[in-house]
Amino acid sequence: MRDATTTNSDVKDAFISIRNVTKSFGDFVAVDDVSLDIPKGELFAILGGSGCGKTTLLRMLAGFESPSSGRIEIDNVDVTHQPAYERPVNMMFQSYAVFPHMDVEKNIAYGLVKDRVSKTAIAKRVDEMLELVQLGDFRKRMPGQLSGGQRQRVALGRALIKSPKVLLLDEPLAALDKKLRERTQFELMNIQYELGITFVVVTHDQEEAMTLSSRIAVMDEGRFRQVGTPKEIYEFPSNRFVADFIGTINTFAGKVTDIGDDTISVYCDEIGASLSALGRHPVEIGQSVDIAVRPEKIFIGKSEPEDAIHARLKGVVDDLGYLGNRSLYHIKLEGGRIVQVSSQNRRRSANRFLEWDDDVWISWRPRSAVVLVD
Repeated sequence: MRDATTTNSDVKDAFISIRNVTKSFGDFVAVDDVSLDIPKGELFAILGGSGCGKTTLLRMLAGFESPSSGRIEIDNVDVTHQPAYERPVNMMFQSYAVFPHMDVEKNIAYGLVKDRVSKTAIAKRVDEMLELVQLGDFRKRMPGQLSGGQRQRVALGRALIKSPKVLLLDEPLAALDKKLRERTQFELMNIQYELGITFVVVTHDQEEAMTLSSRIAVMDEGRFRQVGTPKEIYEFPSNRFVADFIGTINTFAGKVTDIGDDTISVYCDEIGASLSALGRHPVEIGQSVDIAVRPEKIFIGKSEPEDAIHARLKGVVDDLGYLGNRSLYHIKLEGGRIVQVSSQNRRRSANRFLEWDDDVWISWRPRSAVVLVD
């Protein structure tokens, strides 16, 4: 039985290399001995809650903070103690930090003007950036005349105009409303793909990290709890923290009773039943583990499933919610345990498939669940 991926997977020729980096502020350890490799041209996300250390790590990459120990390399150059202005890096802040007294054109040109680049070269480069961020018709507008999404694109154009090797983005879409944020995510992905610049995004928004990035590092208390693709992290969380932090999940505590080639059987006292799940960790008979299954992996119906391989539990609809494209159900099992189930609304109907207090069966295939050991 193979271990789940909790560190870098199949990374060769790292463009950004973080080795055993720690950052302490007095007795408080904000970043605790983390290592990470990011290849050139990747859109990488560092995901975590407030205070987990993700912004501190980003600031160390930018050169605004120095590690207490460890090493940071960018493009095979040790930048651990290099000042920010000497690094091939630019940073886009959460607040965008757009100059309110400059129009769009001057905001975007600011970095080149400061470097005393020729006016001809600046004009050409600004035109390219305005086209890239789709603000050509707004070049003479002042920031106060722009929407939040447009100001975000001004900040992005200004960050990219000097062609940095790495662009760091600190909660880049946090100030936008939901629909604009969703649209801007794809714009950001297209720009990154077109330019081929390495992007490192820090965010607390799970959906944003899953949509934007090719890989994610989930961070907690200064450490990486898992590094992998969005699918790896969602479908195969390596520990209880990641399973609970990413999306919604149901967990059942129990003890291992049988170990197969790729599945593990666990008896769960709280529901009085034996469950099977995909095993990706080495375990022993009698070991305490959790069976975890996502709400959308669970089938729900009024009759007992006939398929003998399904895990199946009987309960009653304790609560429900209609969300348009799907319905959410809280199912109370016979022992009182609540299980959350998500069901896609595939048929157009004014009537609900299930109502409060309906007797139901819930079931799932063993390979739709995973075993968590820590």
